[in-house]
Amino acid sequence: MNSKKVLVVDDEEFVRQLIQIKLRFCGIETIEAGNGADAVERAISEKPDLILLDVMMPKMNGFEACQRLKSIPETAHIPIVMLTARGDPSAKERGENAGALEYLTKPFSPQKLAERVIEILNHFDTPS
Repeated sequence: MNSKKVLVVDDEEFVRQLIQIKLRFCGIETIEAGNGADAVERAISEKPDLILLDVMMPKMNGFEACQRLKSIPETAHIPIVMLTARGDPSAKERGENAGALEYLTKPFSPQKLAERVIEILNHFDTPS
């Protein structure tokens, strides 16, 4: 797998740092955003290979950010994995309807999350 870049979006700095440390240990480059509005801007400018997106954030929540990213031609192809404390079925359905590839709930295992991220990146790693 070539060097891949993941955008980690969460309003809690500790969560962003935890995920970034684990992904970097696995050889994955990371960038971060602390809210949905910044996530959209970073995704457009940085063109990540995958986005890990929290739901409950200031400025623009994860559902809105996901819908926005899927509506922009430059970012529509990027797989989005929602990672949130909201585990209720209606929230999961809303995430899928917004265009998320997967909906994972907190608390999570950093190791299992990293393994899943690598699986997704490998799946979407198509030669250009």
